[in-house]
Amino acid sequence: MILIKNGTINTITNGIKKCDLLIEDKKIKEIGENLKVTDEYTIIDATNKLIFPGFIDAHTHLGLWEDSIGFEGADGNEETDPITPNLNPIDGINPMDINFKEAIQGGVTSVCVTPGSANVMSGECIAIKTFGRRIDDMVIKNPVASKIAFGENPKSCYGRDDKTPQTRMAIASILRENIIKAKEYLEQIEEYEKDPENNDKPEFDIRYDSLIKVLRKEIPFKVHAHRADDIFTAIRIAKEFDLDITLDHCTEGHLIADELSTENYPVIVGTALSERTKVELKNLSFDTPKVLSEKGLSVSITTDHPVTPIQYLTICAGLSVKHGMKYEKAIEAITINPAKALRIDERVGSIEVGKDADLVIWDNDPLNIYSNVLYTIVDGKIVYKK
Repeated sequence: MILIKNGTINTITNGIKKCDLLIEDKKIKEIGENLKVTDEYTIIDATNKLIFPGFIDAHTHLGLWEDSIGFEGADGNEETDPITPNLNPIDGINPMDINFKEAIQGGVTSVCVTPGSANVMSGECIAIKTFGRRIDDMVIKNPVASKIAFGENPKSCYGRDDKTPQTRMAIASILRENIIKAKEYLEQIEEYEKDPENNDKPEFDIRYDSLIKVLRKEIPFKVHAHRADDIFTAIRIAKEFDLDITLDHCTEGHLIADELSTENYPVIVGTALSERTKVELKNLSFDTPKVLSEKGLSVSITTDHPVTPIQYLTICAGLSVKHGMKYEKAIEAITINPAKALRIDERVGSIEVGKDADLVIWDNDPLNIYSNVLYTIVDGKIVYKK
């Protein structure tokens, strides 16, 4: 049980308040002035300090590509089959990786961990807290999405071995084929469940079974797409099959902002804090978050860790402000917007009574490179103190 006194609280959703905050049973219990507690509470004096919700990165590979290891710690891409939607990061994440500690020190308390983008369908995505030893105890929601990829990554992974897909046409065709097969599989299951006496139960298929939540729009496809034409292909396929998607990376999104504004899919932009390692990154720019947010889109900012180290999420947001994004929009892009894109905003992403007590106390503006995290609190527990 913790009482944070006299802090300046950026609630994200209900303005900025200078008051106290009470934490009990891992949740935010009360926000108000002059809150009274018993001696059992730990008191944190936050006078002249800024309190934000724990920051969220909606697209990472945290714990799947471990720090300083190489092949032995690379568990993000199963480069043996372009269709592996049944894989789940919970079986590959190493929470002992030092990058988790660095996330906490940088004020990042929740992330989405996704498989890599070598495969057309590469697996499910999981939302986790960044503090813990056992991954099972860190899960917020699993799965939160299903990862699919367009463009250079699947082309280069399989094209170099003279396997399919070698073209963008093949990527789209393979994707359509497997969505159709998954729909047929789901229809057989539903027919059996309606009338088990007169219908055969379909043979279990772990790949298509993992896509049922996507088909039922319980979770979206998380779309790896950099180029404008790949983004439009993803949207085309989503409309064909009436599926939800998020547009991840969206590197050329600023070039097609008018078109994207009419579609209104969540965009998860980044990372621009990297070199242009391939042709489809030639238009990489920190202008993208600004342009898309000004068009009214829900923009999240990502590090794509380990492309940019996870602790520099606030720097990515700060650089977006430097390039014209409104400050409030940049803060939303690492709090409530990623929470909504991952559909976990009932628990995290803002400071509200009843939500998880994931909080970060800063000595100054978190988007300022000179600012420091003084306390990080996850599930009501102080997990870092400077």
